[in-house]
Amino acid sequence: MDTNIKLAPEAVAFARPDSARQILTQISAIYSNVYGLDADIVLEGLEQREALGSTGFGRGVAIPHCRSTAVNRPTMALLKLEHPVDFKAADGIPVSLVFGLVSPENAGATHLHALAAISRLVRDEAMLSRLTDAADPEAVFAVLTNQFLRAAA
Repeated sequence: MDTNIKLAPEAVAFARPDSARQILTQISAIYSNVYGLDADIVLEGLEQREALGSTGFGRGVAIPHCRSTAVNRPTMALLKLEHPVDFKAADGIPVSLVFGLVSPENAGATHLHALAAISRLVRDEAMLSRLTDAADPEAVFAVLTNQFLRAAA
């Protein structure tokens, strides 16, 4: 995982949303509570991006993302869902891991690199299993932190 992506331990949560809209709302709330961003503005950005096409990545993963003037580097939030939710992914598999990403407004390449880093992470079978099997938010954060440390080594 790219060490330039900001991830606070408190930005990892387990949730029970019933819809893609609830997922986006909960991700936006994390950005508000943990990073001090305006939840309504984040939600609007995520919804505008979803209107262009689903960010359901496949393999049970979604990566809703947007850009904002309120961050100075790519900033992540992660929801592990207690039951899968349809996110209109190309492979039709409901999602159980949702990586939210908010990048700086003018961070074209940086935003794409952050999306690519998340994509590489979830294409790794062992990593995806460790994230899916993690028993609590602390364990999910530890898996991601260990991956950050390996990538930096």
